Amino acid sequence: MTVYTHTARFDTGRAMTEDELRRAAPSIFAMTAHESRSERFQPIPTIEVLRGLMAEGFMPVGAKQSNSRIEGKTNYTKHLIRLRRIDEDKVYKVGDTVCEILLKNANDGTSAYNLMAGLFRVRCLNSLVAQCGTIDSVKVRHSGDVGSKVIEGTYQVMKQAERTLAAPQDWGTVMLNQDEKATLAEVAHLIRFGDSDGEIATPIKPEQLLIPRRHDDRVDDLWTTWNVAQENVIKGGLRGVGRDDLGRPRRVKTRAVTGIDQDIKLNKALWLLGERMAQLKGIKPAE
Repeated sequence: MTVYTHTARFDTGRAMTEDELRRAAPSIFAMTAHESRSERFQPIPTIEVLRGLMAEGFMPVGAKQSNSRIEGKTNYTKHLIRLRRIDEDKVYKVGDTVCEILLKNANDGTSAYNLMAGLFRVRCLNSLVAQCGTIDSVKVRHSGDVGSKVIEGTYQVMKQAERTLAAPQDWGTVMLNQDEKATLAEVAHLIRFGDSDGEIATPIKPEQLLIPRRHDDRVDDLWTTWNVAQENVIKGGLRGVGRDDLGRPRRVKTRAVTGIDQDIKLNKALWLLGERMAQLKGIKPAE
């Protein structure tokens, strides 16, 4: 299960139950810290904070957690929860963009509470979405009145995210020529495959990031082009032929990005790329 599928449907608006959350990410329910933490570390059970957010109307619609090879640590590892206001009167359709909150936390010392705004494009009404970007961010340390700080931060992040909901309409009015699309693909390619020195070893070519996976995405506006590149970066499945250490041909297929931190890092960088492209084409950033 990923944080993007098998979650709240857009035609019924059902949130995840606590039993479903426990199966998807049991570390959400950790009541103590991992034994590696010192006495100064104050464990704040995510489920308690989550219940406070639910009382404010932010409902869990997706969850996942990191794995650990250390015995006994799995129940304390980093986890990510998607939260969305579920409005019974809201009618969604495929292609809509929805604003959600991403809540990251861990009780093994690897993460503070981190609240991020995310935009998601509805792929089908039975819950499948594609993340369109990770935008604002508020961090809350494991100390003091964490619950109220997280709730306050959630409203702060949601306010910023709602301003960015104009991006699909604004970016959709910007048409890109082939050179501009190639530039976007080259930067996205570097973001995904470049090492710390900016070197790229993969046989996957930048132009492969521009190949749409569905017929409706065969258009040249910035919003669609950006979504195509972002999906190819995150979903994986791109194929190429490289060389092994002996110079022999070797088939390569990119893997989907599943790590919580890598997923967030890539989506933030790609969103910034889209914003900069929009600004260069005359679209003012959200205020």
